[in-house]
Amino acid sequence: MLLRFLPTDLVEEVYELSKNRPVHEIRLGRIKAVIWANDTSEGTRNIVQIRRLYKDGDEWKQSDSFGRDDLPLVAKVADQVHTWIFQQDQDQTRDKGKDDDNG
Repeated sequence: MLLRFLPTDLVEEVYELSKNRPVHEIRLGRIKAVIWANDTSEGTRNIVQIRRLYKDGDEWKQSDSFGRDDLPLVAKVADQVHTWIFQQDQDQTRDKGKDDDNG
């Protein structure tokens, strides 16, 4: 059984529009998450792309489909992504508070 997560066309569209590099990557084994920052009028929004890496002959490829045995690592990577984004939000809020105190 294969499951599909996160529309890759949306991630690729944001990347093309912003021309930014990912702000962070998390990898556990063959599961990798890439986090993109999308600045909006309401603040920074993060878009996450989770991919499975695999080798086809001598060439490394990526897929956004996961098998049953991939799901525990997908869950762990997603949890780490959530933690990282949450921490960034807290840091930005704390930094904004310091700026407000100084200005």
